[in-house]
Order: sequence, then structure tokens, then C-alpha cells
Amino acid sequence: MSIAEILPLEVIDKTINQKVWIILQSNREFTGTLVGFDDFVNVIIEDATEWTINENNENELVMEHHGRLLLSGNNINMLVPGGKKDC
Repeated sequence: MSIAEILPLEVIDKTINQKVWIILQSNREFTGTLVGFDDFVNVIIEDATEWTINENNENELVMEHHGRLLLSGNNINMLVPGGKKDC
């Protein structure tokens, strides 16, 4: 299978039980372990950390969520397998 034949949902499927970085449309960001997703890319992450962009364009830790968190696929701008590099 070549790179051109890989579908986006296949990439997300291979990311199950790995770290992800999710950027929402509202300038909020989440890092955590991807537990599951559906065809609409509604995702469930575990041990999530929520980040926001402050006025100086720097990431700022807002809160840590323990347990599982559901994020709506309608609000996701980008999902990055492997997590956030500066955390």
C-alpha cells in the first residue's frame, strides 16, 4: 500500500492507544491518549490535558482531566498523532 492509498480514518485508527494532540476551532488544545473515535471523528481521549492560547501567543496549561473526555468532531481543526512536542 502506498502513501496515496492511506485514508485519514486509517491513520487515526493506527493512533489508538497512542498520544495525540487535538486542536479545536476555539483555540483550545488537548493532549492525551486516543481511546476511540467514530466515522464523524468524535474522539475519546484519556488522561487529557487542556491548553489554551494566551494573549502572548503562548500555550498555557488550563487544566488536567482525569478519566475519559469526549471531543466533538465538528469542533476539531486538527488531530496530530504522537502528541505535542513541547509538553
